[in-house]
Amino acid sequence: MKKFWITALSLLSLSAFGQHEHHHTMPADSSRNSMSGMHAGHGQMATMTHSYSLSLPMNRNGSGTGWQPDATPMYAWMAHGSKWTYMMHGSVFLRYTAQNFGNSGKRGQESAFSAPNWVMGMAQRRVGKNGLFTASMMLSLDRLTEGGNGYPLLFQTGESWKDAPLIDRQHPHDLISGLSVGYTQRLSQKVDVTAYLGYPGEPALGPAAFMHRFSAMNNPDATLSHHWQDATHIVFGVATLGVRIGQVKLEGSSFTGREPDENRYNFDKPRFDSYSYRVSWNPSATWSLQASRAYLKSPESLKPTENVDRTTASAQNNRRLGRDSWLATTAAWGYNQSGDHHNEHSALLESNWQHPKWAVYGRYEWVQKSAEELALATPGVFDVNAITLGYSRQLARSKSLWLTAGIQGSIFLTDKALEPAYGSTPVSGQVYLRLTPTILSMN
Repeated sequence: MKKFWITALSLLSLSAFGQHEHHHTMPADSSRNSMSGMHAGHGQMATMTHSYSLSLPMNRNGSGTGWQPDATPMYAWMAHGSKWTYMMHGSVFLRYTAQNFGNSGKRGQESAFSAPNWVMGMAQRRVGKNGLFTASMMLSLDRLTEGGNGYPLLFQTGESWKDAPLIDRQHPHDLISGLSVGYTQRLSQKVDVTAYLGYPGEPALGPAAFMHRFSAMNNPDATLSHHWQDATHIVFGVATLGVRIGQVKLEGSSFTGREPDENRYNFDKPRFDSYSYRVSWNPSATWSLQASRAYLKSPESLKPTENVDRTTASAQNNRRLGRDSWLATTAAWGYNQSGDHHNEHSALLESNWQHPKWAVYGRYEWVQKSAEELALATPGVFDVNAITLGYSRQLARSKSLWLTAGIQGSIFLTDKALEPAYGSTPVSGQVYLRLTPTILSMN
């Protein structure tokens, strides 16, 4: 339990920042125009736009340089200075999870306390009339609260601990999960050119990472398709160039294909041995679409000779249902190709119905996992279907911090060939408390 409260106190200490913030009014269904100026005292204060465009609203910020719908509410703290604007957001779950509890003696059966967490800060300022500089940093105490081998998650795979592959567990994230800078030059109201550098950072590949999606806001678990769709949200060395023309953005990245090593406190060697390209399109304020492809050189340290071609596509729809409620949905597909080693698909559909005091959410995933991926003697590629439903309820809130309680359960429908290892129709569940900043004030 001591590890629990280390994380809780870390986020609670940040609330002091929120107590002195200038709350900014930013409707979730805001227009595409940049924010109007604000004044305090006798000087004009800086305002926050999108991180990589003076012509877009900040609500479109996804993860890395990716987009999400403009109609996305923001749970964050903001402060404004004469030249700089600051934002901080994050999440911490204090939870008890039980995996595969209905199949005694089978693989993946484990229960544990854990505390998945992250905090991200951003700062931006104008450079002249049409330049925009942005810096961001993301931190996670997962290594302290989860241990080196992460938290239990049935059928999850990817990365390693003590030179053994992690199976039925979600790896912890690095302490420094993001450290990036970006510069955007506005050529006209409809055209921007952006350069982005991260060490670590996120290349132009896939949808917004799961922890940054509003559709996954209340779910403590990573997706089973994480290493098919958005696992490159932490790579040690990335450079991206992008151009926005109206509501379409084209991007290309050079980056390190190797996933983070087992030391979660260091900075891994930058390699710049992989590449990706992505096209994003927001046809309206409620939609965000992307398609991307990448070549990843030696992503898994335990399989250094295995390279992966990854293709993804996704659609996000966030819409306001009433004065204080939203419905957010994400559909995503990812495909990993690795010659004769692996050629597997994944698909995800998740949704979150968010009210001021409660939320109902769900996730469906279909992932093809190979015998090698699951360390099974039986050869083949196996279909894993996971259905998750959850409910969260607000317990308390202050001006800057929100405490909710939640419960969720998952059922897994798998190939018959997996039953000897995992049992029949595995079931998992959890209860949790969640701390997060409150929604930005809306008048």
